[in-house]
Amino acid sequence: MTEQRVLLAVLAHPDDESFGIGGTLALYAARGVAVHLICATRGEAGEIAPELLQGYNSIAERRVSELRCAAGILGLSGVYFLDYRDSGMPGSPDNRHPQALANAPLDQVAAQITTYIRLLRPQVVITFDPIGGYKHPDHIAIHQATVRAFQLAGTEDFTDSQSLPPFQPQGLYFHVIPKKALRLVVRFLPLFGRDPRKFGRNGDIDLVALVEEGNFPIHAQIDCRSVQDKREQAAACHASQLDGGPPRRGFVAWLWRQFGGKEYYMRAYPVVDTRHRAHDLFQGLGADTFR
Repeated sequence: MTEQRVLLAVLAHPDDESFGIGGTLALYAARGVAVHLICATRGEAGEIAPELLQGYNSIAERRVSELRCAAGILGLSGVYFLDYRDSGMPGSPDNRHPQALANAPLDQVAAQITTYIRLLRPQVVITFDPIGGYKHPDHIAIHQATVRAFQLAGTEDFTDSQSLPPFQPQGLYFHVIPKKALRLVVRFLPLFGRDPRKFGRNGDIDLVALVEEGNFPIHAQIDCRSVQDKREQAAACHASQLDGGPPRRGFVAWLWRQFGGKEYYMRAYPVVDTRHRAHDLFQGLGADTFR
């Protein structure tokens, strides 16, 4: 009998699991993989329409509820919070909060993630790319902490909070945004009266800058079309972030259809020495277990 396959995603906010890698998580859960999620914050920053807060004591409570909804649809085996605060985007008051993830010591966050890695024993770990997708401070912080935890988890020299035995995952992947998609957005948004340097709900994402930097290679392409309905249903759980779900009309809807069916990853470990794109995150890890 082969070993149970386990995948661990380490992300920053409620909604990251649906909008970024929701197809991947749903696909592997449907294949019988135990898929777990670490969420570093409860998404306290930002604004929510007053009617969406009815029945909730805070923005964080609402967003956690949305995450629980999405996790059930995606088929996640477990969701774990690190209890840091959403840092908001650079320059915002939330960015200066003492409990903000971006202000937490790297080794402290990495130690917490290491404990979960040793407890859950995933063969594959997923997190953000080095620029956090779109330079969100929390995305960058959790990327750095996850890379450090991946290194610590298998060493005898580090003792975690529960004194668990060392465990070394076999693969570390960064979710990346294809440059082709970003270039299309930058080129066509002005035709719709939108400024690509002020993208997003709060106009704080500079897509032009993202095209010009962070050119990370793509080593794995995951076809998620078979679970597209689940991904869209999970996204719809996050009503406070996307007004009820993915766009249905217009240019953004077209982009969603073109690129939403596949998700892309850079493999950070083991280092890849070929341009061949894998179609399975477990491919090439271990022997017969991962075929």
